[in-house]
Amino acid sequence: MAVTLSSYTTTSLSSALLSTVKFQYSSYRPILSLHSNAQQKKEGVVVQKKKQSKDEKGNVAKPQQASSYKGFGITRNDNKDSVFDSKDQQFQVEPSNIQNAAFLNAVVKVYCTHTAPDYSLPWQKQRQYTSTGSAFMIGGRKLLTNAHCVEHDTQVKVKRRGDDTKYVAKVLARGVDCDIALLSVESDEFWREVEPLRFGRLPHLQDSVTVVGYPLGGDTISVTKGVVSRIEVTSYAHGSSDLLGIQIDAAINPGNSGGPAFNAQGECIGVAFQVLRSDDAENIGYVIPTTVVSHFLTDYEKNGRYTGFASLGVLIQKLENPALRTCLKVKSNEGVLVRRVEPTSDANNVLKEGDVIVRFDNVRVGCEGTVPFRSNERIAFHYLISQKFAGDTAELGIIRAGTSMNVKIVLNPRVHLVPYHIDEGQPSYLIIAGLVFTPLSEPLIEEECEDTIGLKLLAKARYSLARFEGEQIVILSQVLANEVNIGYEDMSNLQVLKLNGSRIKNIQHLAHLVDSCKDRHLYFEFEDSYVAVLEREAVATASSCILADYGIPSERSPDLLKPYVNSLEGETSSEKEFGDIPVSNYEIGVDGLFWA
Repeated sequence: MAVTLSSYTTTSLSSALLSTVKFQYSSYRPILSLHSNAQQKKEGVVVQKKKQSKDEKGNVAKPQQASSYKGFGITRNDNKDSVFDSKDQQFQVEPSNIQNAAFLNAVVKVYCTHTAPDYSLPWQKQRQYTSTGSAFMIGGRKLLTNAHCVEHDTQVKVKRRGDDTKYVAKVLARGVDCDIALLSVESDEFWREVEPLRFGRLPHLQDSVTVVGYPLGGDTISVTKGVVSRIEVTSYAHGSSDLLGIQIDAAINPGNSGGPAFNAQGECIGVAFQVLRSDDAENIGYVIPTTVVSHFLTDYEKNGRYTGFASLGVLIQKLENPALRTCLKVKSNEGVLVRRVEPTSDANNVLKEGDVIVRFDNVRVGCEGTVPFRSNERIAFHYLISQKFAGDTAELGIIRAGTSMNVKIVLNPRVHLVPYHIDEGQPSYLIIAGLVFTPLSEPLIEEECEDTIGLKLLAKARYSLARFEGEQIVILSQVLANEVNIGYEDMSNLQVLKLNGSRIKNIQHLAHLVDSCKDRHLYFEFEDSYVAVLEREAVATASSCILADYGIPSERSPDLLKPYVNSLEGETSSEKEFGDIPVSNYEIGVDGLFWA
């Protein structure tokens, strides 16, 4: 993955770092259509469940659509074989009848106005820009589209096929990791005389597929056809995650984002969301399957909000080598080796480095990190984890020093020390006598050029794991020149480690330390042995003047105005700055290692 990519822009990093972490993520492109001024034109980015049953042999059974999806138009079928393997020819999508197919009326065009935060100047926003994408109607008077289509939205409008009226839509939920968003429209007129789409089975290879949407090249609806080329765990570029994906060869272009893909029966089998652009490959597009869509909708229904996909929180290595299995006392050709455990995961209380995971909920895990999938297929181990919801428990069969045992682990979404996305609103910031502090994030890394962000911060972002929930890397992003901070003007993009001897846990903790300080001086310690000292009384005097000079409305972001709650009591910080393994699968150069 090109480590600078996470939303809509491509930015170069230091060639020294890129040479080690460059991956195919840089080749993905978004498939929404951007409209903006010349300075706002952006190159595209890689933009863009159910509990399983098993048979007597422990193989993964075909997934079923859960009854909880009924309100969204996904209905349960008690015949397991018919859910994904039926060949009922209820309605054949043929060229002769596609023009008048009723399901086309459920596909709408999305008009979104985006106003993204300015991460370098976190008290303000960037210049707004507009984009168009696609969406489609599901049950419960809701619409589905891609999360990247409505990212940082300030206004969302939708227009039906053959209509000249645009209706205001509201974003109900946004799943960044699965690149899905749920919309609603209040107008009764919008829903009149149209039927929501029906969701179909997970397709098979070579099944025909029809992609419908509103891509560039015209204003009316567009239809392209192809076949299913591959079904496997896929890199979701917008959310930097690994989930089940469908690869197709039907043409997908900017503006197709959020549009449905249909099977031969006119059933929706997924959501178009990303493409792969490469000199060595052609016609590679990706569709989010209904299993991932169902997981998103069930999560939203159960919790009233989207909580995210669960993670096991371990780095695992394949066990293909017989000598390695013998050394670990694994007698059969199975299992994956635990190489690292995330400190914030429940697995940290259960698993140890050197454990071998041989089963997940009674499903045998192969030595290549794969599990059975449908008939005569295997799929990456990640797939089983992605079927779980936050808070679910998984039973693992492990081998520890030659002894077999079963353990239970609670699965929760992964905690990122350096987040790939800022969920809502503005980034946090704190200004102390012109010193601007903010948490390190991937969007901030994207905005800063390679020379200013520094390889050390980049390495921490790529190789550091959160040691406790809520931990952040707080940096001094810049200094707003004033006589109170003379001599510090050139300091920028340095991690602040301590204030008056107290190690900083996150930006809320830093604000609390400043507010509660009774000493004469504020003594900041930064990485690389830099220090900065300010007189506390001079800080208070200069603050209003600095804010006025630079046109800044407040010395801190709204979230830092709330009373500080020390939920991290007893947490200790290791002096080790970063590890030796990248925190993302996109940056791991060895094919035998991957995060689960």
